[in-house]
Amino acid sequence: MFGIAGFGYAFGVDQDVRLVAADYVPDPERIARMGYRTFHRAPDDVTATDLAARAARDALDGAGCGTADLDLLVVAVSELPEYPHWDSSAALARELKIDKIQTLLLTEGCACGVTGLGLVAGVLAMQPEIETVLFVAVNRVSEFHRNRMTVNTAVHSDGAVAALLRRDHPRNRWLATEQFTDPEFCDWFRTDYGGAVAPVPPPGWSSATASAGAERVHAHFDKNPRRLRAFVDALADRSTEVIRKACDRAGVDPAELTHVFALNESADAIADVARPFGIPHERTNAGLSAIHGHMGAVDQLAMLGLRWDRGDLSPGDLAALTGTSIGMRWYCSLIRV
Repeated sequence: MFGIAGFGYAFGVDQDVRLVAADYVPDPERIARMGYRTFHRAPDDVTATDLAARAARDALDGAGCGTADLDLLVVAVSELPEYPHWDSSAALARELKIDKIQTLLLTEGCACGVTGLGLVAGVLAMQPEIETVLFVAVNRVSEFHRNRMTVNTAVHSDGAVAALLRRDHPRNRWLATEQFTDPEFCDWFRTDYGGAVAPVPPPGWSSATASAGAERVHAHFDKNPRRLRAFVDALADRSTEVIRKACDRAGVDPAELTHVFALNESADAIADVARPFGIPHERTNAGLSAIHGHMGAVDQLAMLGLRWDRGDLSPGDLAALTGTSIGMRWYCSLIRV
């Protein structure tokens, strides 16, 4: 169907976790124990669109491609956009000085940088005239709305990845996308203020001191350790299930998997996803995760690209891009290197 002809990247300024964690939480040692060494924080005047445009230009320049060659522009945004009632894909097209183009905007949290590949495959199936797609995933934390170190068990980071997708390209070929959602948990990681229900936070509220995301999870289970443990076990089972379902859809044996690129979480969390498939640490994103932090929808595609760029992947390798997102949604896309 399509392959990835090139990658581009844009990251915020590197921050040392141990040096800055105390600016975000009262227990910085807890953050350090997660295993992150650095993360990226964009300067205050750099927007998500700015990051997306930098990554897009990097990908286009690397592939020797101009904007006139593009048939479709896809933007996956995993944080709040710059403005409500605003199309980030149109904003990126304007930033790239594209006069007229078909665009697609994806906003399904951390999942959309992976599940969006399946949506692109659907567009290509329906529109045979589309040959070249620029796919950009971007994450830019709004620190007014969220504390990047208390959303969940990850340090949230600012960055963007762009992938130039070409129909019938022989390398880094998309094989299949699979996803499913358990809607019972849809409220867990929401941002409470800034939407239509509660557009303005109450007096004195600050993301710096607001309740951590984990508190909502524990409250859901009434702080019952048995129920919470059962859910944690189900998390692992569903992560395995969605990868196996993607393999079934692609018609490949899970034993063919050579790499697993999950969310940029702790090394232990990534190992839990990779272990059922016999994938060792060095064939996951664990090492890069500690350096880049959790970049929302950017994680898996950026890890694939960085490993490809430095020659860690070989033709014929099979990589699973997988994770869990708001919703809660489990998802996986398979890429044949």
